[in-house]
Amino acid sequence: MLLLVYALLIFYYHRIWEGIPTGQGALEPPVVPPSTVPAAAGRHTKVTVIVPARNEAETIGYCLKALQQQDYAPSQMEIIVVNDFSSDETARRVLEFSGLCKLINLSDHIDGPLNSYKKKAIETAIAFSTGELIVCTDADCTMGPQWIRALVESYERNDLLFLAAPVKIFPSSGALAVFQALDFISLQGITGAAVYKNLYPMCNGANLAYTRKAYEAVGGFQDIDHIASGDDMLLMKKIQEAFPGKCGYVKDPRAIVLTGPAQNLKTFFNQRIRWASKISHYQHGPTFITLALVYGVNLGLFALFVGCLGYGHWRWLWVLLVFKTLSEYFFVSKVAGFFEQQSLMKYFPLCQPFHILYTVIAGGFGSFGKYEWKDRKVK
Repeated sequence: MLLLVYALLIFYYHRIWEGIPTGQGALEPPVVPPSTVPAAAGRHTKVTVIVPARNEAETIGYCLKALQQQDYAPSQMEIIVVNDFSSDETARRVLEFSGLCKLINLSDHIDGPLNSYKKKAIETAIAFSTGELIVCTDADCTMGPQWIRALVESYERNDLLFLAAPVKIFPSSGALAVFQALDFISLQGITGAAVYKNLYPMCNGANLAYTRKAYEAVGGFQDIDHIASGDDMLLMKKIQEAFPGKCGYVKDPRAIVLTGPAQNLKTFFNQRIRWASKISHYQHGPTFITLALVYGVNLGLFALFVGCLGYGHWRWLWVLLVFKTLSEYFFVSKVAGFFEQQSLMKYFPLCQPFHILYTVIAGGFGSFGKYEWKDRKVK
């Protein structure tokens, strides 16, 4: 019964994803005669790009080079990098781009230990910023030259206050990297569907934007600053509640941000546990019900596997596993087409057992355990 409800939910996501206008953001564009469209559309808004960075000396140079190549007026864009107590050469690498961006050392702006350094980094950067639209990404990300333009066009065309935008994992090599890429494709499809239909807040801090007006109106990270994670989805929830219908998903290939996979199982599980740790703070009925359904399906399949070890009946496990795989396959394949990663779909059935196991582990530890992230132990 759980699997049947789950399959119907995935089918619902599939239908929504197909209905999101590609290249026009999350809402239908207004009907405007071609002759009245401004020639410089998408270039009016002052943008502040915020890049929190902790021990990212190896990757932040690629991120800043990608930002340097943006097809957006330099006078309308500022870049602020916040050095979050890095113990490597991150700050020095940023200073090599001093003509492009401003470096803020977080150590100059806090007095004692925190539980959420990333929120404090973003909050500090916003205090020093001048942009109307705040755009956030991570130091280990890169993007195409029209990234900013795509976000701004969606913001200006649809009058949105919060933009959730697509993130793509580019698998370097190895089974773990391929699994993460496929898992991310699924998450991005669900994110697009959930945001487009205003079902519940979903986004990724590696690629999102919101207006200064909305950020200030909801008090920024106030009341959620004690939570280690949630600089993305918990803030989106606040804005979504204060401004219904003003959050959108940018289904535009130009807006895709690229990031690499976690390099080992420990880092991967810590990342997923960190994401799951936000769930208990949502206090949002539809989100809780959906996540409970997903967790229940995977926990049930895992329990059935354990039961089969002692009592047999492997046929039922295979039937249910095949049913789950087929219910997800066509949806994930459609989203993979948007990210130009359909070649990975041949590995999708093989990833199912590990997906079930990781969902059970990450979901459990995310609600009750601790994790380590960026060389910090977080509660």
